[in-house]
Amino acid sequence: MEPTAVREAAAQLLLAYEKGEPTVPVIQSFPEATITDAYRIQQEQVRSWVAAGDVIKGHKVGLASRAMQQQMGVDQPDYGHLLAGMFHLEHEPIAAEKYLQPRIEPEIAFVLGRRLSGPGVTVADAIRAVDFVLPALEIVDSRIKDWNISIVDTVADNASSGGVVLGSKPTLLTDLDLRPVGCTLQLGGEMVATGAGGAVLGSPVNALVWLANTIGPLGIDLEPGHVVLPGSMTRAYPVRAGDTVTADMGALGTVTAVFAA
Repeated sequence: MEPTAVREAAAQLLLAYEKGEPTVPVIQSFPEATITDAYRIQQEQVRSWVAAGDVIKGHKVGLASRAMQQQMGVDQPDYGHLLAGMFHLEHEPIAAEKYLQPRIEPEIAFVLGRRLSGPGVTVADAIRAVDFVLPALEIVDSRIKDWNISIVDTVADNASSGGVVLGSKPTLLTDLDLRPVGCTLQLGGEMVATGAGGAVLGSPVNALVWLANTIGPLGIDLEPGHVVLPGSMTRAYPVRAGDTVTADMGALGTVTAVFAA
């Protein structure tokens, strides 16, 4: 795609945010768009948000589990940016109308203590860089009408990022193997899903390695203090005003998101 087309595609998505109305798929408006183009469109929006005063606070890996890939009809992970304006306090009411088509999913969040710069990052490097982990709920959202997305659409749309709620119980990686960590997801007091850390590329740590090595050649580092969401342990579930969602991750603790009525 020519630079002008990249800017036009980014403007299409930014207008969906502004108007609060989903748009047609990017791939429909720009059928020549590749995944590389989609990341350029994503970056164009990130530059716009940062110029308006927001701050990059981390990254997310999307579509890292087979459950999510099957749900969204794709066959590979992607990544997006987490900005300060996306973070919500646990138990504090979240305005559901801020989102267009919100869904929620449980994740194990990494908080970094050291910089990770790919390529060449190993599992050992990734583990050494993690300060602690937290239970988390990610609010995913799509600016594409009816979630009718291809891999190009979700990448261009900042990996369908929406919001993040972090739990408050930190755990050191040396204290726990993340692969067998189980999770139950409750929506409105009813258990809707169960999952495990191993559903995320075999281990959430593998998703962290994939992310560092994927964005490193693009000149993007994972910085100390950044939050990394490695991918969902279950399918994503729609949420609406008045919902309360809790993820219980056993020894990792719980995290609750409350949507204002």
